[in-house]
Amino acid sequence: MSPFLKSFLSGRRVLGAYLRYHSSLTAELIENMDKKATWDRFYTETSSGKATFKNFEWFFGFDSVRDFIMPLLQTMSRPDAALHVVDMGCGTSALGPSIYRHSPVSVHVTCADISPIAVKLMQEHTQAKAIQPHSCSSQIEFVELDCTQLDKRFSPSTVDLIIDKGTTDALLRSREGKRNASLVLKQCLRVLRSSGSLLQFSDEDPDSRLIWLETAAQDPGVMTADVGVQEVGELRGIHYYCYQVTPHPAL
Repeated sequence: MSPFLKSFLSGRRVLGAYLRYHSSLTAELIENMDKKATWDRFYTETSSGKATFKNFEWFFGFDSVRDFIMPLLQTMSRPDAALHVVDMGCGTSALGPSIYRHSPVSVHVTCADISPIAVKLMQEHTQAKAIQPHSCSSQIEFVELDCTQLDKRFSPSTVDLIIDKGTTDALLRSREGKRNASLVLKQCLRVLRSSGSLLQFSDEDPDSRLIWLETAAQDPGVMTADVGVQEVGELRGIHYYCYQVTPHPAL
């Protein structure tokens, strides 16, 4: 079995466990993970009739990756300005709010998702919980945004850290996967500072993901990038990885 197929099937198991009461939705998700309408339906159906809000975490939650994110923010810290952090394809994950809540350095967290349903749910939940930041100058916002069009929201070289927890995996598993995923990667490199990084959390094996990242990140004459990987750990028999991509303007 190829690494990509293993990754695809593991993604199905994660979704299947969450969607055991929403089986009619599973097939649509597997086939159309890159479609706005699919995610609008997902967040509408999985939130309706619930007495209390519950975050949906693709793969795992903040505690599993905080040791990858927080030290990196510390090394990027600037005394004169907040670090701009983007949780790309945030859905209803608690990742962005957790960074806002726990980061000792000042951060401006933008939680971005293509689904306005997810954005509204997170806005309402965050306001209801009245989450307080560790740094009094930190800010958080939730915005509707297609991650293939990051440059419509962010100017070039203005973002310090982009976190991608499963978004690229969802795109790669869709029908036009590699084309859209490559576009998203180039958009990330365009809006990141030269001192910034993209962190991709994925269950795809490094033998496959590293080759794709190293190839897709190159833009001859414009941009190149360093790519590294660390193992996050094993959960429910599945191995997860953190891929770090750091842009460099081409000489």
